[in-house]
Amino acid sequence: MTSKRKTQFDIGGMSCSFCAETIEKSLSKEKGVEEVKVSLAHEEVLVEYDPETSNESELRKLLKDLGYTIRDPNKTKRFKEQQDELDEGKKDLLVSAVPTLIISGLMIYMLITGMIFEVMALSVRIFSLALALFTMFVPGFYIKKKAFFSLKRGIFNQHVLLESGAFAALIGGLLGLTIYPHFPTVHFFAVATFLTSYHILSEYTSLVVRTKAARAVEKLLDLRPDTARKVTDEGVEEVEVERLEIGDKVRVKPGEAIPVDGEVIEGKSAVDESLVTGESVPVDKKEGEKVIGGSINRSGSLLIVVKATGDEAFLNRIANEIKEARSMKPDIIKLADRVLKYFVPGVLSIAFFTFLTWILGPLVFGYDLMVERAIFASLAVLVLGYPCALGMATPLALTRGGTKAAKKGIFMRSGDAFQVLPEVDVMIFDKTGTITKGEPEVIYVESSLDEKELLSFSASAELFSEHPLGEAIVRYAEEKGVDFLEPDSFQSISGKGVKANIDGEEVKVGKLDWLNSQGVFVEKDRFKDRIYRYRKEGLTVIGCAIEGDLKGLMALGDRVKKDASDTIRAVNAKGIEPIILTGDDEITARAVAEKVGIESVLADVLPDEKRSKIRELQDEGHRVAMIGDGINDAPALMQSDIGIAIGTGTDITIESADIVLIHDFLQGVIDAYDIAEESFKKTKQNLSIAFGLNGIGVALATTGLLHPISAMLAMIVSVSTVLINSFGVRLIRNEDIDFTFNPEHTDTG
Repeated sequence: MTSKRKTQFDIGGMSCSFCAETIEKSLSKEKGVEEVKVSLAHEEVLVEYDPETSNESELRKLLKDLGYTIRDPNKTKRFKEQQDELDEGKKDLLVSAVPTLIISGLMIYMLITGMIFEVMALSVRIFSLALALFTMFVPGFYIKKKAFFSLKRGIFNQHVLLESGAFAALIGGLLGLTIYPHFPTVHFFAVATFLTSYHILSEYTSLVVRTKAARAVEKLLDLRPDTARKVTDEGVEEVEVERLEIGDKVRVKPGEAIPVDGEVIEGKSAVDESLVTGESVPVDKKEGEKVIGGSINRSGSLLIVVKATGDEAFLNRIANEIKEARSMKPDIIKLADRVLKYFVPGVLSIAFFTFLTWILGPLVFGYDLMVERAIFASLAVLVLGYPCALGMATPLALTRGGTKAAKKGIFMRSGDAFQVLPEVDVMIFDKTGTITKGEPEVIYVESSLDEKELLSFSASAELFSEHPLGEAIVRYAEEKGVDFLEPDSFQSISGKGVKANIDGEEVKVGKLDWLNSQGVFVEKDRFKDRIYRYRKEGLTVIGCAIEGDLKGLMALGDRVKKDASDTIRAVNAKGIEPIILTGDDEITARAVAEKVGIESVLADVLPDEKRSKIRELQDEGHRVAMIGDGINDAPALMQSDIGIAIGTGTDITIESADIVLIHDFLQGVIDAYDIAEESFKKTKQNLSIAFGLNGIGVALATTGLLHPISAMLAMIVSVSTVLINSFGVRLIRNEDIDFTFNPEHTDTG
């Protein structure tokens, strides 16, 4: 039995819910396609298909035939493609603006001179026809292409309805030019022009908004190293990571990211796995121990043999899961799509039966034919039924909220963020890098000497150390203004500590068990209680011995962020239960929870278990939000109802989240909650406005009393009302997003 395959496309050219619906329907009708998921928010399509009856190239061709572009997965190339789309959209808008302004001038002239229904000079009517044809077939040609391929597949979308209205207006104008000279010919041609140019404007507006949001998120993404130093018998060569095979050997220098999953076969080093495992203190690695791609090699040089490549690699496994999750559409957009599914066929049917009614009705009752009223009525129905307002109602409201959030350093990356976040009743916080800063700092110093003297000896001994704990001691000493002494000798014992000869005295700084093995008595009465207390708080205790005598202790840990306590208080005030979920031990987790005011703690939890814990809460009926920053948090972010990533985290974590906080200030969680609540209300308002105005307009249009231009103006009012309700004054301002962020400022107004 052939296994199913999945492929993902980054799509350009989607502007509203109708576009997503069109793509989903078209692909679903293809032979061999099992499932299609379209994300309007991320402009992505995920297709599951049978490779025996379908293939990726056919799917790619179908998308292009529909009039959409397929962007390169490479972020740099994709950025250029987005810019090209913007430039093309702007060119179409400017080109369509010229005939639109000219024909608008003619309309204004007719109104001023009172020639609304007068027969104008033949040259003016022909000129109006030329303007309409130019607008429809030059800047608006891409719309016809989309409409044609949609109709070819039996799909009735906004492009089909738009072209139905535009061609109906064009035909009405031609009838006035040839058969019915009393027809308002210029008005009909004006409707064809306005419909096309206004659609180009609405699509360009949507494109600008989406491109800005995409670029803003791309600024957060730090790419993994895409090359590695492959070691062969001939020497060392730089190769692309994708070209590495299992069994290849890779050299990783201090300070570099480990590019692959593998096993150390030579060297010793402290490896920072915090972004992968959540542990803030680096792990000492030596021969025979495994390393994970994405970790940072901190101190020594390592020779690693590759153990996993491609989809089997840790990062790629998580990335593939996240790509699938991201293609799920939020419920509110699904609701709008279900309604829109029947809207276009409904409008076309109403227009058809309206025309028949005004043609056949008079014949049945013995009256003269009402061709003019039939044409006016059916055209007005098509114009007022144009669903741009409906298609834009949800995306624009969410975009408005997203823009507001971006000014606060928050990126709302999906519709779920707006609908579900206000409904959460449990908010789970990762510990390392989320509630805490994510790097070791000196918290306490206990010494039998003057504190500065102890720090002088300790920091001087650690001066040449590349271990993060040693670096933390040096930083702390610098902050305290301590004078450093030049060591006469220095020796680093990997994973244990350092030895140095300073000012003629032997100084040892390191872990207490190592000092004890070196003959230093660490259970001195002066320090015994302190050691117990520091360890109870989950801190790492480092000792400093001079000439074999323990002179002091330094307790290092991951300091809690300044705004963590205030954020937790605000979470509790909203009736949401905060929980710490961490891979750290129970003692450390409880100590941090107590500092910030969290009662519930889930500790010693592995990455896969984090996801299971969240699923358990969801099975109990809870709506769960998860806040994290490490790769180890990605599965949990994906499982949660709303995933919130700290922007200083990894690219995979950011990609998995519905919301991204650019900075590491936790108060952004509360700001995001308030903005989501407000924006979701705006979404419901927009849908009510769009359905109300379009529905009432179509009903009035069937009477035949509505002039085509009046219908056009009413349609413009509908779309403009949605735009204004979504953006207000922001619609007419060209405001750039300010990426500066004041942690003291929490106003969401």
